[in-house]
Amino acid sequence: MHNHAFTMKLYPGVQAEYKKRHDEIWPELEALLRQSGIFDYWIFLDEASNTLFGHYKLKDNHTVDQLPTHPLMKKWWDYMAPLMETEPSNKPVQIDLKPVFSMV
Repeated sequence: MHNHAFTMKLYPGVQAEYKKRHDEIWPELEALLRQSGIFDYWIFLDEASNTLFGHYKLKDNHTVDQLPTHPLMKKWWDYMAPLMETEPSNKPVQIDLKPVFSMV
């Protein structure tokens, strides 16, 4: 198992819509994420800065590296792009975080 943590950035005024879209996450997208080895996925929001903090766990045999080419993942990114900072492909700009402490 591996842990993955990252930040992303929302545009001002879209916090409620971002939450709504995730509350209504497409079942087929959730299935794809699970099939790729993602589990125990959390996204937190710092309302003062519009910064999102994401964390998920990965199974040892994960296939997360294949997600960026999957049509459903691209469709989700296109759907979310108006709400957040993205790369030209509409993939959210993610800044990976380095672990510095753990208490298990």
